[in-house]
Amino acid sequence: MNMEIEAMSSPRICQESPSPPSIIDKIYHIADHGSEPTTICDKLYKETGPLASGLVVVALAHALALFSAVASSINISGGHVNPAVTFGSLVGGRISVIRAVYYWVAQLLGSIVAALLVEACHQWHGERPVGFHVQSGVGEVHGLLLEMALTFGVVYTVYATALDPKRGSLGIIAPLAIGFIVGANILVGGPFDGASMNPARAFGPALIGWRW
Repeated sequence: MNMEIEAMSSPRICQESPSPPSIIDKIYHIADHGSEPTTICDKLYKETGPLASGLVVVALAHALALFSAVASSINISGGHVNPAVTFGSLVGGRISVIRAVYYWVAQLLGSIVAALLVEACHQWHGERPVGFHVQSGVGEVHGLLLEMALTFGVVYTVYATALDPKRGSLGIIAPLAIGFIVGANILVGGPFDGASMNPARAFGPALIGWRW
């Protein structure tokens, strides 16, 4: 496992094909889109609105999906499923500009395909995908600031556990730590703005549902 974590910053990863991130993104975003309260939560609990049980289900689904996505792709593409993390890796000199662009395209395409698949499966009851939006009483600026803080927490956790040369044996738990921080952030920010923390995650439903 430790050898797999090392691969996230290994030069060999920069020579791999950029196509695997798109496949991983599809798997990851299908779990994300499908766990929204308007789909699975309503079918399981017959609840509406961001109630506690529905929020826990969404947070758990995101955490488990991200843990699996990072763990399964970290030795192939470096586990890049979030454009914000890819941008941080680019700024930190971990990947090239061309590689970052390839990853961004794959991440956005993965989110779009996942949103289409979830829409086809659930049919959205004749409605367009909702995507992310701030709740009543939450200003757009406040939602932006919250997203910046939550996303920083995710990127910082990725660097501390998977990219930092001084991480030592901490790198073994990198996928688990990344999944945990995303799940925790959803519990905190979900009731206010949905807690996306991932531009690709928000882009797919917004494009398919044409809600911006």
